[in-house]
Amino acid sequence: MILTSFDWLIIAAFFIVVLLIGIAASRTAGKSSLEFFLAGKSMPWWLLGVSMVATTFSADTPNLVTGFVREGGVAKNWLWWSFLITGMITVFIYARLWRRSGVLTDLEFYELRYGGKAASFLRGFRSLYLGIFFNCLIMGSVTLAAIKISSILFGLAPLHTVVIASVVVAAYSALGGIKGVIWTDFFQFSIAIIGAVYAAYVAVTHPDVGGLTALINNESLSGKLNIIPDLENTSLVVSMFIIPLAVQWWSVWYPGAEPGGGGYIAQRMLAAKDEKHAVGATLFFNFAHYALRPWPWILVGLASLILFPDLESIKVAFPEINEQYLGDDIAYPVMLTLLSPGWLGLVVASLIAAYMSTISTHLNWGSSYVVNDFYHRFIKPDASQKELVNVGRISTIILMLIAGVMALTIMENASQAFSILLLSGAGTGAIFLFRWFWWRINAITEIVGMTVATVNAFILVLWVPDEMLAGQYIDGFTAKLLIGTSVTTIVWIITTLLTKPESDEKLQDFVSKIQPGIGWKRFENVGESSLVTSLLSVFIGTIGVYSALFGIGSIIYGKTILAIVMLAVFAFAMYLIFRWWNVKKL
Repeated sequence: MILTSFDWLIIAAFFIVVLLIGIAASRTAGKSSLEFFLAGKSMPWWLLGVSMVATTFSADTPNLVTGFVREGGVAKNWLWWSFLITGMITVFIYARLWRRSGVLTDLEFYELRYGGKAASFLRGFRSLYLGIFFNCLIMGSVTLAAIKISSILFGLAPLHTVVIASVVVAAYSALGGIKGVIWTDFFQFSIAIIGAVYAAYVAVTHPDVGGLTALINNESLSGKLNIIPDLENTSLVVSMFIIPLAVQWWSVWYPGAEPGGGGYIAQRMLAAKDEKHAVGATLFFNFAHYALRPWPWILVGLASLILFPDLESIKVAFPEINEQYLGDDIAYPVMLTLLSPGWLGLVVASLIAAYMSTISTHLNWGSSYVVNDFYHRFIKPDASQKELVNVGRISTIILMLIAGVMALTIMENASQAFSILLLSGAGTGAIFLFRWFWWRINAITEIVGMTVATVNAFILVLWVPDEMLAGQYIDGFTAKLLIGTSVTTIVWIITTLLTKPESDEKLQDFVSKIQPGIGWKRFENVGESSLVTSLLSVFIGTIGVYSALFGIGSIIYGKTILAIVMLAVFAFAMYLIFRWWNVKKL
């Protein structure tokens, strides 16, 4: 599709603002690795919270949600909505602990909690495994979404898309460091959310859709509108609702929803001014991420089923689409072709913003692992701060190149990447939850858990077809998730009980610094326990955000009374949380 001159003017203005922010941030980013990766630990909660939301609002997220809606209805989103429980645990239990640790990256935690060569190996190996392989897999899936969007809207070849996107985002990420990323996120999120809302408005008001009421009452969407899976369909209830809520949230390590915090969420918490700002940032993120943001994409997904009921209809309308990229997730960029000039430029800019905010965060996060946890720790411990910043900038560019190659060669759709990421971390999540409180867990526990989970994932993905494991009540992927979680969890628990814990001296140092409060009875200076208040806050916060999710959905579905009740529950839950945790005084 050809954009008008006005559309290109809007897009050009967006790029200019982004680059100016990166240049402005570069003045302080180059001072030290602390400034480059954590902005000097000086960021306020509201800016960090928006940055977290912007990062998870990637170019592939609208595609993923649209694909979910087309494949399994609104209820399929429980595959990721279930991670809210993990998020709330991070808010009320782990955010304070991470901020107390004082580490530069979450991988530095390994040598704070564990000792000896095993801890060093764990830190070094995961710096490359997560910082390069896992991180580039995520960026590859996001870049794949950019390829699909540009092929529809611009008619660009995949290679051209990757080259253009890589040059721009790597440039400002390398210049401004995390401060440039966070301030750019704030600007980009504002553009992205406006674009998403307007895209939903255009989709719903299309003449063939007929407005919101006609959309909700359209017979072709029967069974797709349910927020909770149809209870009569046992298979759907088990795979899309029960398993995510009962197993997936605690067992799986997934970027942005890591059990116990971690990754770029931990990076944002570590960049906060203090513990209270870390708590406030993660609380805001979980509300906006799970309750507020999904509905525009859901509406576009539902409308797309009316205008393009199957992949064949998309292929007929856009014959130039490469068969490799033809999937239900491509329906989102297809729907954007309905936009008028000017607005199309804004929405395209919003998708570019979504792409850049996610990629820039992953570049800085992955680079922090390479620099702090590998290069500085093992290659050149006496490196100057200037050298570390330069290595960070070089590694940023290399990571972008690897992600681009992955997007062009091995990625096919957003759901595929989502499945790979989930299975490769299945069963390890509980380790990250309990290592703060159970003194028996050691470095060998984490090494074995990581190894078993990875081997399980390769075996289950490459050699076990879904059809072999699918049964009456669960689909093949759900069965793989349960197998991977069970095997990994059993193995790491047995390993923990059979191997020696860390030395008392090491554990005492950890307890004195972190003051976790519980699980360390035989140690001194463990801190005050607020477990009851924390767990109650997790429960109330989870109920509150889910109520907001249901409340907004009820407004869209025209269920006014239910909407009022749900939003009242949300308001009361937030009142209790603000009163208990004093978040409002941040």
